[in-house]
Amino acid sequence: MASFEIHGGKPLKGEIIPQGAKNEALQIISATLLTPEEVIIENIPDIRDVNKLIELLSDFGVKVRQLGAGAFSFKADEVNLDFLYTGDFQKKAAQLRGSVMIVGPLLARFGRASIPKPGGDKIGRRRLDTHFVGLEKLGAAFHFDSERCFYNIESPRLKGCYMLLDEASVTGTANVVMAAALAEGTTTIYNAACEPYLQQLCKMLNRMGARISGIGSNLLTIEGVASLGGCTHRLLPDMIEIGSFIGLAAMTQSELTIKEVAFDELGMIPGVFRKLGIQLERRGNDIFIPAQEVYEADTFIDGSILTISDAPWPGFTPDLLSIVLVVATQAKGSVLVHQKMFESRLFFVDKLIDMGAQIILCDPHRATVIGLERKTPLRGLEMVSPDIRAGVALLIAALSAPGESTIHNIEQIDRGYQYIDTRLRNIGADIRRIG
Repeated sequence: MASFEIHGGKPLKGEIIPQGAKNEALQIISATLLTPEEVIIENIPDIRDVNKLIELLSDFGVKVRQLGAGAFSFKADEVNLDFLYTGDFQKKAAQLRGSVMIVGPLLARFGRASIPKPGGDKIGRRRLDTHFVGLEKLGAAFHFDSERCFYNIESPRLKGCYMLLDEASVTGTANVVMAAALAEGTTTIYNAACEPYLQQLCKMLNRMGARISGIGSNLLTIEGVASLGGCTHRLLPDMIEIGSFIGLAAMTQSELTIKEVAFDELGMIPGVFRKLGIQLERRGNDIFIPAQEVYEADTFIDGSILTISDAPWPGFTPDLLSIVLVVATQAKGSVLVHQKMFESRLFFVDKLIDMGAQIILCDPHRATVIGLERKTPLRGLEMVSPDIRAGVALLIAALSAPGESTIHNIEQIDRGYQYIDTRLRNIGADIRRIG
């Protein structure tokens, strides 16, 4: 098990470029199964979860070629569905939460799909009902094999319909949209997710020949087509990385420029960090963050404590609440962090408390952070990364804390952050990989 050894308490300086968006990559790569023609995808991050999905597609017989740094060609003209029933598929797909994204494309194009119960972060219940209920409404028959923990679904021909999703699930919406693109007739999806990455998927499908309207809203209309063709697509920069770097700059009192951020796609992310008192400036398509000795969290108009909570887009993404919580530990003032979507995502706060943070864990969903205003810096600690986002939050805390910290189980961080130690060293961080 690899670890990071960090000597923190040092200001950083320079420019950093965010990787391509992990969550977009998982959808877009899966969509290449919808066509036998070549699809070229650019700006793919070199991270474990994405690489595992690419390997999974290769195992199905998809022809994958790397064209350059972050650029790949996919051609799914000889897909071997028998791979679904192998022990190798069960093992590999179970290790990757994003493997569920192949279900919609396989069902739409080949009439059947199976997936073992997928893995991913241990952050609470992450049900798949929205995926399979949506596909059932398109006419598919679903069966859960409880003995093997396999989800099975099949249909000789999907048919469009109206559906109201019971939750605005991003991956659930994406799976249904990909399936509906090749269904017979028109599909209308209400309460659809409308995140930028879902918008990117819809725009890519339209370039492949799909007919999707309402992109960017929660009401999507998909007119099914007989087949889809190839295209070239470039992933957006990862908004979670961008938010993480904003938090890193604030915690380490660093002057950083985050390059090529696609600012117009960031929604309320910059505004939420500004509520924490963090100064940031848009410079073209970059974000400049000056070194800041003190940042003060806002209150509401009536003077009550600032609450930052997650919500479906255009609300604040739950993936950045861990970063917000860490940043609040050194703010002037107090912040209530309310994690509505996952009941286990705040359980890493015990490590921050051990580092000297003043945090009250109210319940599995809420934590009150009493800002230290830098009067008492966090202290170095030996700890274990529980999941991707908490792992990076602890990494930011360690970089701000004078002395030595060690973070174990950094494979979790590697699942979502490309060459993170190398990129941090390039802006002055004292971090090395051991083990």
